[in-house]
Amino acid sequence: MGHTFFIEDAVETKNLLEENLAVLTRRSFSLLNTDQSPASFWITHPDNIFRGNRAAGSDNYGFWFDTKPNSMGPSFDPNVCPENSPLGEFSNNVAHSNGKYGLRIFHNLVPRKFPCKPLIYDPANTTDPYWKNPLITARFVNFTGYKNQRNGAIAERVGDVRWENFKVADNKIAGLEFSLVDTADGLAQINGAVVIGYSANADADDISTFSHGLITPRTENFQVKNVRFYNFDKAGKAAIGSCSHCFHPASTDSGARTVTFSGLYFAPSVTTKIRYQFPFKDIFYDLDGTLTGKGVQSWATPYFKHNEQPECSVD
Repeated sequence: MGHTFFIEDAVETKNLLEENLAVLTRRSFSLLNTDQSPASFWITHPDNIFRGNRAAGSDNYGFWFDTKPNSMGPSFDPNVCPENSPLGEFSNNVAHSNGKYGLRIFHNLVPRKFPCKPLIYDPANTTDPYWKNPLITARFVNFTGYKNQRNGAIAERVGDVRWENFKVADNKIAGLEFSLVDTADGLAQINGAVVIGYSANADADDISTFSHGLITPRTENFQVKNVRFYNFDKAGKAAIGSCSHCFHPASTDSGARTVTFSGLYFAPSVTTKIRYQFPFKDIFYDLDGTLTGKGVQSWATPYFKHNEQPECSVD
């Protein structure tokens, strides 16, 4: 009951969790508060090694990076700042059939050289505007997420976090989603992914559910590279969506964010490349023409027909 494998006080580092199998993690209402929304792997400090693990059938999450501002409980230390600490390793992990997300990064993951000191952006230094407290890249590599009831993978607020060679399929809301990017342009990114709307393993719900392959952030400075999309030809399915968690007119975000794309491939089974979400103001910048088909440095923006949802306009 509750979390299966977990880093509890957010002070534990350098542990190796390798080739483990966690199945049917169930919620508990008599342990920690977080055990009410359990993860097969509950990770409060990123500086640990997660390699070749499998998480299947959790009530909520497969892998949950629930990073903390400081270590907790009897291990509390104001000089330990997990949410800004480097990632140890996250590679070759699989999460499927979980009640919410296969991989969730929440709340923050903004790794830097001095985790307990603030970022200082210096626009005058074009080589490294964060030179006073350099950002550290967090590479999540070779993750597979399928048949999760919300997303294959989702990240809330990140710095230089890169998802590389991900494979996602048959997820109910989205395969991949980033919400907030807190860095200069080009650092946070998806680089290399296979995104499948529905596979030969899909059930009727997987096929009929309204979903996106990839949902982009509600902030600037995000890049999507070398992603292949398959099987987005059913009603309600689209390869790419915009403005993560903007959702509806009550949202406080006004959209109009720019996301950069390159190296995309859309199989013939993709009939809807883009379905913009509220507030329908995003700008997709296509470096090489693989998104729009209009050549290098082209743009995709939404436009409206009377009484209809926005469609895609390209320049």
